[in-house]
Amino acid sequence: MSETLKVSVERPGPSIAVLKTDGYINNTGGEEIARRAYTLMDEGVTRLLLDLEKTKIVNSIGISILLDILEKVLEKEGRLAFCHLTPTIEKTFHIMGLAQYARLFPSSEPALIWLRGEAE
Repeated sequence: MSETLKVSVERPGPSIAVLKTDGYINNTGGEEIARRAYTLMDEGVTRLLLDLEKTKIVNSIGISILLDILEKVLEKEGRLAFCHLTPTIEKTFHIMGLAQYARLFPSSEPALIWLRGEAE
C-alpha cells in the first residue's frame, strides 16, 4: 500500500488543533502528520486531536511516529486525543500503549470537550 496520506488542519481554539487524516498511516503518512503537528506546536498548540475517520490502517512505523508526537505533546504538558478509530486501530493503540497517555473517543465532540479541559 503506497497511497498518499492527506492531512487537513482545523483550529477550533488558539491552543487546540484537529488533524484529519485520509489514507494509510505508514512511514510517509506518519511523517506528514508529525510535520504538521510539530509546526502547530511551534505555533503554540498544546492540545491535538487526530481524527482518523478516513484512515483504516496504521502500520508499526506509523504507530512509532504517533508515539513520538505523543511524547512531544506531553513534554509541553499538553493533551493528545484520537477519534473515529476502527476497532482494529483502537485495539492496536491499546496494545502499543498509545491509549495509556492519549485519550480515545468515538467522535470529535467529546474529544474537543476533553481537550478544552471541560471534562476529565
